[in-house]
Amino acid sequence: MSTSNAPMPNPGNAGESTLLGGGKNPSDRHSLTIGTEGPLLLHDHHLVNSLAHFNRENIPDRKPHAKGSGAFGELEITGDVSKYTRAAVFQKGTKTRMLARFSTVAGEAGSPDTWRDVRGFALKFYTTEGNWDLVGNNTPVFFVRDPMKFPHFIRSQKRLPASGLRDQNMQWDFWTLNPETAHQVTYLMGDRGLPRSWRYMNGYGSHTYMWINEANEKFWVKFHFHSDQGVENWEGADAERIAGEDADFHRRDLFDAIEAGDHPSWTLKVQVMPYEEAKTYRFNPFDLTKIWSHDDYPLIEVGKMTLNENPENFFAQIDQASFAPSNIVDGIGFSPDRMLLARVFAYADAHRARVGVNHDQLPVNRPIVEVNNYTFDGPMRYEHSGAQATYAANSAGRPYADNDGPASDGWEADGEMIRAAQALRADDDDFSQAGTLVREVMDDAARERLVQTVAGNLLQGVSDPVLERAYWYWSSVDAEIGSRIKDAVAAGKADGGPGNDPDKAEAKEPKALRESDKNASN
Repeated sequence: MSTSNAPMPNPGNAGESTLLGGGKNPSDRHSLTIGTEGPLLLHDHHLVNSLAHFNRENIPDRKPHAKGSGAFGELEITGDVSKYTRAAVFQKGTKTRMLARFSTVAGEAGSPDTWRDVRGFALKFYTTEGNWDLVGNNTPVFFVRDPMKFPHFIRSQKRLPASGLRDQNMQWDFWTLNPETAHQVTYLMGDRGLPRSWRYMNGYGSHTYMWINEANEKFWVKFHFHSDQGVENWEGADAERIAGEDADFHRRDLFDAIEAGDHPSWTLKVQVMPYEEAKTYRFNPFDLTKIWSHDDYPLIEVGKMTLNENPENFFAQIDQASFAPSNIVDGIGFSPDRMLLARVFAYADAHRARVGVNHDQLPVNRPIVEVNNYTFDGPMRYEHSGAQATYAANSAGRPYADNDGPASDGWEADGEMIRAAQALRADDDDFSQAGTLVREVMDDAARERLVQTVAGNLLQGVSDPVLERAYWYWSSVDAEIGSRIKDAVAAGKADGGPGNDPDKAEAKEPKALRESDKNASN
């Protein structure tokens, strides 16, 4: 089994960063938490400033996930999960109108749909208890597990400050200096980095959430949306050619399918972990770079999501749609997942910066239930409370919340305030699950495509120090794969360039790669 005990090459640049005001920066790698398992702290001003500034770097496009589209539909619950959650949206027989938005992560608004990238899978459910938003991807994991690294990660996938060009050296420099990225990068460099269309890919909530039932019993849960169309992906040459022929291929495919009455659907399944078991599970169940074993926590079928209604106006209903995990309802809660806790702040704040402080009042974002909230005014506010009291508590008869005591959706935390990585458990490391993905999920052909894809990337101007770390990185994932990648790069250099890059290979008839049932369930 691969481990992360091997020494990671270090460029030796730590400790030279400052705060915006010039003071000493406490950390660009770890957020402030209560102990290694505790929640983030609001007075971690460097984290809040980093995320708030990042959210405002580009107006009006989203910083990540700028290129995308979506459709409306319905979630129907066919299974009984009432023993796990009291949320109305998950009660058997319930049908809930919803909106889905699919996207790439790194590309700008005009970039091709078929570039190699992770795909966003954002869902908004207009429930009878308020809006519930689930922001995820077409992979069950993510690149980093501490939000302090998130702005740095996204910038490493964007463009150089001087030339304005995307740069392989920059992204591989970040990835190899943060080995927790290995699991997601293996997905990205594998076949799932090039989905045939949004209809032919799975979606995942990725984060660990909490479910609370009527008896106030708590459970941890992960959400899986499995494509009923199957999981299919492009070969590199085909995706590259389609990018030139139709940059909006995925958007067109979804719109045309729904317009023709071919409504795509996904089966919703969950993994449920008893609350207490998370404390002693063999690896940290709140680590966004990990999946839970399906043997330990089998999938439970919950219902079906179907997209059956195209938007009438892209700008009003898709571009202005604002998805935020802070949109939560009773019976669903958060977890100690650091990335989730930061996104609870960052997503809503990004919408305030990009769309406006009253983005929640736009029709596409407005809940179907009456809202009574003590926020006021701001640009373009058109829903208001009239002459009612503008403060709480009040004696004018306007309702306000006045609850105290333990939070029904909370968890225990104790310890000193620290900046540190999460505590390691028995099976915690950065490379094992990526190695399992390579050895047990990919077949021989998929492994060969992985080798050629990575080698093709590394041949595109990656410097020697970063290249050496890349060999270490992939050898830590799997020794054989690492060796084959190194050999492929050497062969490519001998041939004089990135000739092994399958994304730039000789054009041939398009061929979608259908994943096996085993692969599609991960």
